[in-house]
Amino acid sequence: MQLEFQRGDVLSGTQLKPFIEQQPSPQRSSGILAWLSENFFSGWFNTIVTLFLIWAIYQVVGSLITWGVINANWFGDSAKSCPNTNGACWAFVTERWRLFVYGLYPKNLYWRVNVFYGAGLLTILAFIFSFGPATKKIRLMMFIIFPVTAYVFLVGGIFGLKHISPEDFGGLLLTLVIATVGIFGSIPLGIILALGRTSDLTIISKVCTYFIEFWRGVPHIAVIVMFVALLPIFIPDGNKIDIVVRAFIAFAAFNSAYMAEVFRGGLQSIPVGQYEASKAIGLPYWKMMGYIILPQAIRNSVPALVNTCISIFKETTIVLLIGFSDFLGIIQLSLEDPKWLGPPHIFTSAYVFAAIIYFSLAYGMSKYSQRLENRSNFVP
Repeated sequence: MQLEFQRGDVLSGTQLKPFIEQQPSPQRSSGILAWLSENFFSGWFNTIVTLFLIWAIYQVVGSLITWGVINANWFGDSAKSCPNTNGACWAFVTERWRLFVYGLYPKNLYWRVNVFYGAGLLTILAFIFSFGPATKKIRLMMFIIFPVTAYVFLVGGIFGLKHISPEDFGGLLLTLVIATVGIFGSIPLGIILALGRTSDLTIISKVCTYFIEFWRGVPHIAVIVMFVALLPIFIPDGNKIDIVVRAFIAFAAFNSAYMAEVFRGGLQSIPVGQYEASKAIGLPYWKMMGYIILPQAIRNSVPALVNTCISIFKETTIVLLIGFSDFLGIIQLSLEDPKWLGPPHIFTSAYVFAAIIYFSLAYGMSKYSQRLENRSNFVP
């Protein structure tokens, strides 16, 4: 009874505080308004810079839309179709798009080029999307099938397909073929040269070093001209290498030196402990490189590797100097057509279109590089 009395006294003497409603925070800490305020309007100086940039972007984008869309001429068959000099002349592109895409390839065989483009698109999709456990097998299969399909359908001469000389390539087709051969030809050569330059065998290291330094020290155009003009001298009589194939070899040989330096940087990024541990467990040289060192080195080389691939793609325009009609060359030839001789806005529209195509392809490679980096990163 005494304990209950004391408890009653305590409860009766306790005063409950009134319930306080939840108050809003003095400053918004979440939401779009808070993000804008923190990142663009956090101070008077940032506010002025933000407003100025908004005004500049509005002016530039507005002018581009007016020039490229509102005042543009979309269809026509000559320069007379583009009388408005204040707008783009996309009629030049819509009238010549087949020449840009297929180049000098015979018109009745355009379907073979379409097969090449389709196989290339499927290969790209195979490397972009994941297909579960079968992803690696699908990618390896497409990596092997694509070059075989490209050669069979573009060149022909087998399975009843008419033979088409690479000299008949042109436009975007020739640009993509040169870039593909240059990239996929220089990567394996670059890996071999990088391994050779870092080899403990002095003779192999010296030969690879001199090879790399020679190609890096010679202008690209000199290499192209040398292969195109001088390579036939060293070929036995009766044999002939197509001039376009010689350009392919020149691109692969020249860029292999730069690829070698990219992979050498990747090899040097691997800690010495990786080599020592591989040797300690008794792995021979090639297994050590194939299973442990090279996978890590290639992963570390991805940013520089893709940067070099983008450079190779853009350098394809150098074949203009030896008379090839690549994508940019075919545009220049089309501009020289008397039907399209006219005001400068036609030339501007043509080169803007070329810039958009080159940027789109290069930007696509760059974005895939970022995705590849994100997928291969790990926390040690």
